Amino acid sequence: MGKVTGFMEIERIEEGYKPVPERLKHYKEFVIGLDDKQAKDQSARCMDCGTPFCNNGCPVNNIIPDFNDLVYQGDWKNAIEVLHSTNNFPEFTGRICPAPCEAACTLNVNDDAVGIKSIEHAIIDKAWAEGWVTAQTPKHKTGKKVAVVGSGPAGMAAAQQLARVGHDVTLFEKNDRIGGLLRYGIPDFKMEKSHIDRRAKQLQAEGVTIRTGVMVGELPKGSKVTNWAVETISPEQLKKEFDAVLLTGGSEQSRDLPAPGRDLAGIHFAMEFLPQQNKVNAGDKLKDQLRADGKHVVVIGGGDTGSDCVGTSTRHGAAGVVQFEVMPMPPEQENKPLVWPYWPLKLRTSSSHDESAEKGLLKREFAISTKEFVGENGQVTGVKTVRVEWKDGKMVEVAGSEEIIKADLVLLAMGFVNPVATVLDAFGVDKDARGNAKASTEVTGGYATNVAKVFAAGDIRRGQSLVVWAIREGRQAARAVDEFLMGVSDLPR
Repeated sequence: MGKVTGFMEIERIEEGYKPVPERLKHYKEFVIGLDDKQAKDQSARCMDCGTPFCNNGCPVNNIIPDFNDLVYQGDWKNAIEVLHSTNNFPEFTGRICPAPCEAACTLNVNDDAVGIKSIEHAIIDKAWAEGWVTAQTPKHKTGKKVAVVGSGPAGMAAAQQLARVGHDVTLFEKNDRIGGLLRYGIPDFKMEKSHIDRRAKQLQAEGVTIRTGVMVGELPKGSKVTNWAVETISPEQLKKEFDAVLLTGGSEQSRDLPAPGRDLAGIHFAMEFLPQQNKVNAGDKLKDQLRADGKHVVVIGGGDTGSDCVGTSTRHGAAGVVQFEVMPMPPEQENKPLVWPYWPLKLRTSSSHDESAEKGLLKREFAISTKEFVGENGQVTGVKTVRVEWKDGKMVEVAGSEEIIKADLVLLAMGFVNPVATVLDAFGVDKDARGNAKASTEVTGGYATNVAKVFAAGDIRRGQSLVVWAIREGRQAARAVDEFLMGVSDLPR
């Protein structure tokens, strides 16, 4: 596993960032990846730990010690083969996955974890540069047709797996480009969309038919989503034309904040704000783009989506940004003996936080709750807040702590509660208590819904989650569909 004594001799190094003044001028990626020597040294830190908890910490069960050892040996080509055996799109996870594998690393018990994510990033970038990522066409065609509805990472992974075993796969997407939230939720400065585009070309070379601008079922009435398709296709038509249908849409219903004043102008969901900038970056012309130029921005929600709103607002030229989190500020360092190998609760500061703070724009507020949106002439001008404490598991307001924070633009970034119900209702798919598609992950008959030959995977089934979980579900669902169609499957689960 790399160099036996490497973890004692070599310190962890992080990927570098371009200077803040330079990267704030554009929306391109700014991470400086490891060079070959750095990647070899970081791989050498991987321990011969006997039980590699990192494998289980990774939702797709990447064979991490093996590709670390291959990088240490300089065998990059076999390293990408090992990585691709479990992960269809390492360039996605190598950029935006929070790396639960590193939290589970044995070295992380009392030292800095192996830099698994940066090594994965280095492997896939080298593989593309060397021309090792090529189309894998099937040796035989099965004559079976599969419709995959939703082209996020779950749908892309499922489509690729199913095409490689010989099925005729059509990937349907309601937006004008594939990628789902990778395309219209993740800012370009975290992941440029060229990575999705070249995977789309690979899918097509492997036989996948991509149909964008197609909504399966009816368009939701009054939807605030800006990218809805104009062409529709009925579930009945899909079930008639295809031998199996796999639903892999996202969890797109944003969590709202129905406080007094919610109807004031200037209050928007993050997913109204972020996709518009991505479309502009792609060359689209938008009328009245929602922007933060010169505005006092309040971002409600302390997670990744909130951080993305901070980074985008800073690039727009916001006058100031305040980010709210209702939970108390977590510790800067987790209690490793208590939480390892699980994902720890600790304070996380993103590159967007650092950028905005360096510009003197950002203020992060914890243990704060929104009581009311205030405004003048129908336009939001501030957010009335109150400090909160958590006692016996209940949130209690702190007396006398109310204040009004100035706001010209409020962005709601509190996560997603469930899929837009239109597709599930159109197919007649049973839903669980959270509004997600009801389908188990059992080895036999997994991912099947109550509707004959209709399956569900990804966020539409499990709820809002990570890109790596979406890839896992897409791969596993592909095996379930293949087994349903053929009786047996050689696809990995």
